Amino acid sequence: MAKSKKKSGIPFFKSIHFKIPIIFILTLLISLQIVGAYFIRSLETEMLTSFDEQVTSQTTFLIDNIQTVMEDEDLSEDDKETQINSILRRFNDDSVLEIQLFDSNGFLLATSNPTSQSYIGQRTVDATIEETLYTGIRSETTGYDATQEIRVKKFVTPIFSTASSGAMIGILNVSTNLESIYNQVQNIVSLFLIASGFSLVFTTGLAVLISRQIINPLQKMRDQTKQIAEGNYSTTLDINAEDEMGQLAESINYLSVRVGDAQDLTEAERQRLDSVLRHMTDGVIATDRRGKITIINDRSLNILNKTQEEVIGESIIEVLDLSDRFSFRELFDQHESILLNYGTAEEETIIRAEYSVIQRESGFISGLVWVLTDITEHEKIERDRKQFVSNISHELRTPLTSVRSYSEALVDGAIKDEAVAVEFLNVIQTETDRMIRMISDLLHLSRMDAKQQVLNRELVIFKDLVNHVLDRFEMMLQSEDYEGKNYIIKRELMEEEVWVEIDQDKLIQVIDNIMNNAIKYSPDGGIIYVRLMSTHNQLVLSIQDQGLGIPQESIPHLFDRFYRVDKARSRAQGGSGLGLSIAKEEIELHNGKIWVNSIENKGTTFFISLPFEEFDSDEWAGEDEWADEEEE
Repeated sequence: MAKSKKKSGIPFFKSIHFKIPIIFILTLLISLQIVGAYFIRSLETEMLTSFDEQVTSQTTFLIDNIQTVMEDEDLSEDDKETQINSILRRFNDDSVLEIQLFDSNGFLLATSNPTSQSYIGQRTVDATIEETLYTGIRSETTGYDATQEIRVKKFVTPIFSTASSGAMIGILNVSTNLESIYNQVQNIVSLFLIASGFSLVFTTGLAVLISRQIINPLQKMRDQTKQIAEGNYSTTLDINAEDEMGQLAESINYLSVRVGDAQDLTEAERQRLDSVLRHMTDGVIATDRRGKITIINDRSLNILNKTQEEVIGESIIEVLDLSDRFSFRELFDQHESILLNYGTAEEETIIRAEYSVIQRESGFISGLVWVLTDITEHEKIERDRKQFVSNISHELRTPLTSVRSYSEALVDGAIKDEAVAVEFLNVIQTETDRMIRMISDLLHLSRMDAKQQVLNRELVIFKDLVNHVLDRFEMMLQSEDYEGKNYIIKRELMEEEVWVEIDQDKLIQVIDNIMNNAIKYSPDGGIIYVRLMSTHNQLVLSIQDQGLGIPQESIPHLFDRFYRVDKARSRAQGGSGLGLSIAKEEIELHNGKIWVNSIENKGTTFFISLPFEEFDSDEWAGEDEWADEEEE
């Protein structure tokens, strides 16, 4: 039994091994209790009744003899007493303890107990005898004699005269011992209990045997069903029985074959479905009729940035964050695709969710199938296209309007005034140059987008390149165009010479763009700080101005194409909104980074970091000597 318990994992007190024997035992015990109680009670009653009848018969016999003696007028009182004592003493019965004869006044006339002869002539104080004296009714009382520690029964019988008067002439008190009766009953009860014990042991063994005959096939069937549940359909039950157990075993064997076939078919279909779902570029989610997710492919998990454990069994409404837009029931009435935005401040993600209802032929709805398509790039391209068309149209319309206006003025006669004509032609030339620069920037960006940019890399000392650009700007600030503005460029460049492999023209274009912005948006007399430092393998160039600064909400979009912090101010300064975008593309081509820090009304700092590799100066010296020898 312990082995079965361990194997099945069922507590012994809950197993059939325990239940069947305990049912047999309890049934037998209840039956024995009922039968025993009835039998013993009936036996006790029958034996006590038989005893009473026996004592009554004996009492009647004694009374007849005593009546004869007491009514014999030829006998004296002494003779009567002698004969009565003789009758009482001759009466021999183990169950009778004492026989007493009282006269009609309650005085003891005779007794069968030799030790009680001294009480003859004394009047009785027994309440039962007193009651019989007054009522003349026979009585029986049962009690316990504490002196002898036995149960006794008294039979008090009045003796009436046989004469016509029928007067009471005496009372016969017979005291009997009931212990013999109860001992007989106790012996019979003991035999009954012993027989019951043997019956209980036999029944328990029989119940255990029957339970094993039932449990062993059931355990084999349980093990077989476990094998089926674990996917092993090759084993079969071998139960040679022609009863219901045998039929059940055959059914389980048949079930194993059918389940195995169905499982093979299901597994083949599941593998095909998994292969399809795994290689789909769109996300697929299936739910049950309550909206709980049952199937989800890897693409959906990537889109939702979740694991399978986090979504399986969860509500599709909660997973797709649609609780504020739809309830699950409302989705059955909503047949259009749903746009989901999972974007963050750093990255935008737009998903188009399309779904269809899984419905059986009976009309029962089994759930929903969702298809998630990432349309972020498409939406971004569409938005950029619209924004590009809008921006380029606006940017080109302004200079074209100026060119047209001044051209019409010249045609209308302004050309005759030489001073005015020259001024107008200068404006036309400026606006034309502005359009040419804008178109050049657009072509430049187009080549970048098409991956047609080629870097003409060469090794340069980056500090010298920065100094070269700054020298040019200092000369520009001393020209007549900047007369009276007093811009100051402060250099804080590291002492060591670091060689970097870069495209000089492109890096000069980036630094020029940032320096132009720093000068353009700095107040007159502002200081522009240019710092150059190095880390372990990075060069960091920073350009700081004291201009108006950039609002914090604009910084993430500062390098977007055509983006302007203040459009009116930018156009007044002549910017196209493409310079920083080009600078970002150029720096990233060099595997570098560009970023900005700014505080409004205090200034802006642009940072450029470029990777570099350290070179041994001795190697360069060796190469120079080799080059000199070649020249000789």
